[in-house]
Amino acid sequence: MLSLSNFRKHYGDHLALSIATLQFQSGAYWVKGENGAGKTTFFKSLAGLLPCQGTVQFDDGTSLHAHPVAYRRRVHYAEAEPLYPGFLTGKDLLRFVGKARQASEAQQQELVEAFAMGSYYETPCETYSSGMMKKLSLALAFLGSPSVILLDEPLITLDEQARSMLFARIRTAVEHQGVTFLISSHQLWEPALLPVRGVCQVANQTVVTA
Repeated sequence: MLSLSNFRKHYGDHLALSIATLQFQSGAYWVKGENGAGKTTFFKSLAGLLPCQGTVQFDDGTSLHAHPVAYRRRVHYAEAEPLYPGFLTGKDLLRFVGKARQASEAQQQELVEAFAMGSYYETPCETYSSGMMKKLSLALAFLGSPSVILLDEPLITLDEQARSMLFARIRTAVEHQGVTFLISSHQLWEPALLPVRGVCQVANQTVVTA
């Protein structure tokens, strides 16, 4: 379980998000909110990519601020519109991130095949379409042994086959590995494809569960 208490995120003097308490258990959560409400800020803060205040920790005590390296190995993030250095190949990124997350080359190859990247992952990222870039970012998010995966608008630019595969992979990770997913999406949810444990609304500078 991931717990937040007295969470605050400021941009200068502006308070962007304030959360008294919030908990996420194993399962998938749909994170809703209007454009500019703070969904991406929330995700990036949880991922340790933006500074924030308060307590963010797992029930075993692993904390964002007290144990940053161990925490980041357990919380992975896939951006809505990923960008990577154009001269690097998908294989370069998978090897680099995989080493940091102690992911085997066998797992890396399995993700390449699962996300159907075999025809291009050894070519430079500057040649990738938005859909190809999205698949790479999703594959990177699953590398290693994450406890929490944050997916910011994962469905955009994905074709139907890739969406079905992603939903199946999320279900497997939840059911067999106890992973927690926070998924933001403006698109209508399909509970038959991916049941959710809860819905979170980002609005009025806070996050509440429904």
